[in-house]
Parts: sequence; C-alpha cells; structure tokens
Amino acid sequence: MIYLDSNATTQVHPEVLEAMMPFLTDHWHNPSSGYRAAKKVREAIELAHEQVAALINASPDEIVMTGCGTESNNAVLAFLANQRGDKNKIVTSAIEHSAILRYADALVESHGMTVEHVGVDSDGRLDLEAYRSALGGAAMASVMWANNETGVIQPIAQAAELANDAGVPFHTDAIQAVGKTPVDVKETPIDFLSISGHKFHAPKGVGALYIRSGMRFEPMLRGGGQEQGRRSGTENVAGIVGLGKAAQLMKARLDDDHHAGIEKLRDHLETRLLSEVEGVTRNGSLEFRTANTSHLSFAGCEAAGLLILLDEYGVQCSAGSACMTGKQQPSHVQVAMGISPAQAKSSLRISLSIFTTQDEVDAAVEAIQKAVNKLRSVQGGSGVGPVQVFTSD
Repeated sequence: MIYLDSNATTQVHPEVLEAMMPFLTDHWHNPSSGYRAAKKVREAIELAHEQVAALINASPDEIVMTGCGTESNNAVLAFLANQRGDKNKIVTSAIEHSAILRYADALVESHGMTVEHVGVDSDGRLDLEAYRSALGGAAMASVMWANNETGVIQPIAQAAELANDAGVPFHTDAIQAVGKTPVDVKETPIDFLSISGHKFHAPKGVGALYIRSGMRFEPMLRGGGQEQGRRSGTENVAGIVGLGKAAQLMKARLDDDHHAGIEKLRDHLETRLLSEVEGVTRNGSLEFRTANTSHLSFAGCEAAGLLILLDEYGVQCSAGSACMTGKQQPSHVQVAMGISPAQAKSSLRISLSIFTTQDEVDAAVEAIQKAVNKLRSVQGGSGVGPVQVFTSD
C-alpha cells in the first residue's frame, strides 16, 4: 500500500520505537516512586520535556505532557472559560478542527458563552480585519496554525499580536504545524499551543501543551500532581519518551531543511496531476501551506468513489479530516473558503511524510488517473458533470 494520509496519522519512526522499547520492558517503574529504578524513568520524562521544548523554542518547564492534541485543546478552552470574568465571547476561525469547534459549542451550552467564527478568504487564510473586530469583549481567541485539510498556514504572528494588543488570551492548535514547519513561540506572544505526537512519527496517545511562562493555568485533571500539578495522572512514560525522540528527529530535519524534499515530492505530484488529468483544481494558498499537503478537486468525480477505487488500487488518502470520514455534507473548511458543494465533494487530501518516495508518488499519480477515468466513464462524458457513486451498505 502507498500511504498518502499523513495528516491523519503517521507511522512511528523506527528510532522512536527503539527509544520507547526499554520503557515498556526493563524500565517500567512508576516515575513518582522513590527508589533508584524510578529515577531513571523520571530522567527520561525530563529529557522528553527538553526535546519537545527545543522543537518550538520553548523552555522545558513550559511543556505539559497530555494524552493527545484534543486534550490539550480542550484543557485550554476549559480553563479560559472558567477565568472569563464578565466576558462571554470565544473568537475562533471558521476552519478549526472539531476539537476546538465542538468544545466551543459545549461551552455555549454549559457556560452560556457565545462563539464568533471568523471567516477566511478563498485561499483559506484568516480575515485579519474581521478577526480584529471580533476581539472586542472576547474572553479568549483560538486560531489553528495550519489547517488539517488544506495544509494552509494561518497568519499566526499577526493573530497573536492582535489578541495580545486587545488583552485577549491567545491559543493556537498547532497540531498540523509542529514538526512540519518552523514554530518559534518566542517570536510571537502565544499563550497556549497544542501538540499531538502521532502527526510527526511519535505514537498515538501522547500530546503536549505549551503554556507560556507566567501564564496562569488550572488543570482539567487533578490528582497526584504530575506535570508540575498541571496534568495529574501516572505518566505514559513510553509515549512521552517517543514524543521527545520524534521531536528531536523533526527538529534536526527542520534545521537541515530536509523537509524541502517533501515539498519537492508534493510539487512533483501536483505538476503531474495538473498536466495529465483533465479538470483538476488545486485548493488553498500556494504560498502559505505545509510542505507535505496537497488539496485537489477532480471535476466529475465524487471523492467517496475515488477513495474506494484508490484503496483497491493500493493508495491510501482521504477526502479531508479523518475525524469527518463518512460524513456526507461538504467539509466546513471548504465551505468557509467559498468552494462549491460539488467541488468540495470531489476533493482529495493527499499528505506525504518523511517516508514517502518518488516511486510511490509516481505510482499514486497513475492510480489516481486510473480511478478518475473509471469514475468519469460511468457517466460516459469528459468529467464535467457530477458522477453518482453507489455502494452497498
């Protein structure tokens, strides 16, 4: 199988697995215990804090290990909602991940808050003027760093600065950005930042939350006081060690500009598809996007049908967020960008990783071309109209 769905998840890097294994076999002790064997486990956790911090240019004591990116997102919104005072408004974008949108909706129900979803332009970039206006009277602002469907990078520095000027706490869901593009929390006034390990070759079930030094924070989970009292619960040591090792590997790649190779492969894929397949549209900003992501629409083909055929042909990709797989309505991200429902339903997200090869990309192009031609032949035309795909229950 050719795996081109790395925005959904990535395979665990062999060096990450190697780093984790001793903490699943020999060094399985509780890091909170008082004997020497536990000390080695505690030291491994401390090293992981340093490695994750280095990836985003933070201090180790600004990193809180969590169970996933969703937990990191929810924890920030929950804390800020409880600290809102007489301010009731949540400001976010119209293209956020469901981990933000659904929790914000829950706060409307539980705390009587309101949510203002700031729009984006046709490139998928935040409308900064509308965002500036929305910040008045806001209790918090949360804008994702890079979109999970399109890979479009948002103007986070400007968004954070505007929030800071307005006295509004600022959070960014950086789950699709960390490890893929340079992230430096010292360059901009970000208060909170969410990370998920399985997006950059760490295992699932581990994430992190950056909390700017001096920023108040009350935890969702209380108990034994782990993570400096900011996230209680016996630590997932092997997962944390894996996250740290993956962070170290990704920092080295970013420092050496090795991600340029992924960008070259992505551009090669797009060039071939745009020149060899009729009716292909590239969606989102071409200038501001992660190196690994391509979002394309194929006129006359429903994405559901393409995915079924591509899976048969040995290619794995998606129609958008993995969390929305199986939903029949157009993606809210594409609707916000002004993409028509028909075009939205014909879109594929193709996302590469450090393990993707040019041979795989070329084979995927052939498979996509074959799938598109087969779907269009169902209609007997050139692919300018919609194709209805029927599947069994």
